[in-house]
Amino acid sequence: MKIVCGMSGGIDSAISVALLLAQGYEVIGITMKLWSAGSCGDAPAPQDSSNKEAQRIATQLGIPHYVVDLSSEFKKEIVDYFVREYSKGRTPNPCVQCNEHIKFEALLKKASELGAELIATGHYAKIESNGKKYVLKRGVDSEKEQSYFLARLSQGVLSKTLLPLGNYTKAQTREMAKEMELITKSESQEVCFIPNNDYTEFLYERIPLKEGDIVDKSGQVLGRHRGIWGYTIGQRKRIPPGGGRDKPFYVTHIDVDENEVVVGDEEDLYSDSLIAGDLNWILDFGEVFEAQVKIRYRHKAAQAHITLQNNGNALVKFKEPQRAITPGQLAVFHQEDIVIGSGWIK
Repeated sequence: MKIVCGMSGGIDSAISVALLLAQGYEVIGITMKLWSAGSCGDAPAPQDSSNKEAQRIATQLGIPHYVVDLSSEFKKEIVDYFVREYSKGRTPNPCVQCNEHIKFEALLKKASELGAELIATGHYAKIESNGKKYVLKRGVDSEKEQSYFLARLSQGVLSKTLLPLGNYTKAQTREMAKEMELITKSESQEVCFIPNNDYTEFLYERIPLKEGDIVDKSGQVLGRHRGIWGYTIGQRKRIPPGGGRDKPFYVTHIDVDENEVVVGDEEDLYSDSLIAGDLNWILDFGEVFEAQVKIRYRHKAAQAHITLQNNGNALVKFKEPQRAITPGQLAVFHQEDIVIGSGWIK
């Protein structure tokens, strides 16, 4: 069976190809060119290097390799979204958005063109069939598992996707690469289109400067900011200390209408509920149910009561208050190791 595998030039996709070959698949490697010179600042060179790595690995493994130019779509769907969300006082998740709107769609399109029946990626997660639907599950590596980033995928995409690394840890992947003499030089960075992960300067170059006040919860002005997009819920950096305080301030709210950054104490960051919208359900659990909910990738899923509302949103009430629930991030609903759905925190 012919299968198209996304290749980033890193170890995870390289081992994914090797595992698929060992299972008897005819593998075609696909690397996505996600930006062109100047479209995302001064960052084309790192991906150019990754593309060359992917080609080298494909040659070493003896498979055909293609580069698909998606820079125009990536600029529109991901970079513009990233800038737009921060300008609205929200904290975006470009990796989730890219998987939903760019990467998997591109792999499926290329697979169709090449006569392949399936696609694969190097994510640490699992996809299984329960006989009626395809089920997304956490990978076995608790530190590396990446089902969170795939929680927006549809049944149609899940049904055509293999994830070879779901039953492996990162340490095992590295060991396999060593045994196969598959030496890779590139590893993914936090936000692939931002040099040195300095997102604030990236945004300042793209959003008109609009200074405003930094205020405490009583409304007292503590200082000034250069733009609300330089702040996110829970942040401590770039906040004036406040006279006579012996503890730090944290960003607790971003008021877009007033162009204010509101700060408070550590305890002010905790909340027991959220509203999630633009819901994507992989499995149907009815209108009221219990689940564990992750509010960001590195968050430990917390027990919650979920109620679907008539307006299409979901009300999530946590058993225990959670720290720094952040609008713009993805809430992912679990029942044990099964991902049942997701929604954007409003």
